[in-house]
Amino acid sequence: MSDPAIEQFFHERKEAWLKKNLKATMSEMEVRAKQLECDQFFELKNWLPDAAQRIESRALASHPSKFSHPSTGVGKKNKANGTYVTPILFLGHRSPDGFLRTGNVTCAEVDSVGNAAELDVEDFLRLKLSDGITLLDHIEQKTASAQALLRLDGYDFEQLRTSFLVVKSPPKNIVTNSKIKQVYFLVGEGEYHQLSILTHSAYLFEQRRRIDAIRFSEQAKEAREKRRNNQLGENYQEIYHLTTIGYGGTKPANISVLNNQNAGKAHLLLSMPPELSPRNVQLPTRNFFGEALYPKQLQVTFQAFHRLLSTGHNNVNIRKGRDYRIQEYLDQLILKMWQVRKAFVEQEYSRPEGLPAYQKIWLFPEHEQERADNQAWLAELIQDATRYFNVSYKRVLGSTAFVLGDTEHFAFAEVIEQNKEALL
Repeated sequence: MSDPAIEQFFHERKEAWLKKNLKATMSEMEVRAKQLECDQFFELKNWLPDAAQRIESRALASHPSKFSHPSTGVGKKNKANGTYVTPILFLGHRSPDGFLRTGNVTCAEVDSVGNAAELDVEDFLRLKLSDGITLLDHIEQKTASAQALLRLDGYDFEQLRTSFLVVKSPPKNIVTNSKIKQVYFLVGEGEYHQLSILTHSAYLFEQRRRIDAIRFSEQAKEAREKRRNNQLGENYQEIYHLTTIGYGGTKPANISVLNNQNAGKAHLLLSMPPELSPRNVQLPTRNFFGEALYPKQLQVTFQAFHRLLSTGHNNVNIRKGRDYRIQEYLDQLILKMWQVRKAFVEQEYSRPEGLPAYQKIWLFPEHEQERADNQAWLAELIQDATRYFNVSYKRVLGSTAFVLGDTEHFAFAEVIEQNKEALL
């Protein structure tokens, strides 16, 4: 099989082998002997059967266990010391359901774990041939190219093919380990839910790639520079409170291939509950009167109003004092009105449906124009505000409260007439 990608692969390996084994003090005959040894070592009939055996110590994995505990793995040493964990290769299926899950994020490549000494075989299987398909896929699909490559004298094609496909074939026996702390919950006869999942390393580093693109792309750098110079530029994004986590210490290759490619560093986004600012006003859900405005807020006002009525006089000073206390009530009502309106502006995503229709027009920001154009709702508001003044006064003073007569109601009507504009 003669494909440019395969030829380039062996050319680079031969050069690296010769660079390592040739010495400046060697004679021409010794150099020639080393070159022949190199050619023989990398000859397909010799290298491929050996590679098919060595690849058993590596495995493709979407969720490598080493990210949970670095002592676990798939190598021969792991099998010997009881830290072997079955490699999981799950690619999922893409579905436009809006969920961040396996299959819905496209990643450049699948991760792999195992002995680092066999990485050259994995690199060989990951080669993209001239048709854009990887060599591993060719072998799996038994294409003519794969058959031309693996049909060697003295070796069975199917046996070689099966040996290479071990890298992505799930073992028959599924094995976990206490070191990776997988928690399962029994839900039925022989059925379990897994409560603690392993790290999807491809997604982990895809997230890092996208974050780095947002932060360090040429467009972002140019936009930041223009902003510093007070020039008009494209919009850009910032991601704050990032944390960088390291896997593998000084030897990231011991964790996985993707971990080694990213120097063992991945980004963690801030995952904390939102900071909620205290709200100074309770948003009404059924009635503004009694939920946003309630008698206790006006206790001093109603007590002073009651003392004025208790004098038994009806002179100018008493009437001015009475009107002043009514105005205090309306001032508190208007203050709460603006606080509620502001809160509804900030809370765009929900509106209470239980409010009376006129209060929706009065309080919701989306009805601002309707409030100004049609003021029929204002009559209902004035009627309820008057009624609630009477109710609140009786609630604060209890059995000592006077029955408010026409004089007080007329006085309230006059004061509220002066405040109509403030209620719009």
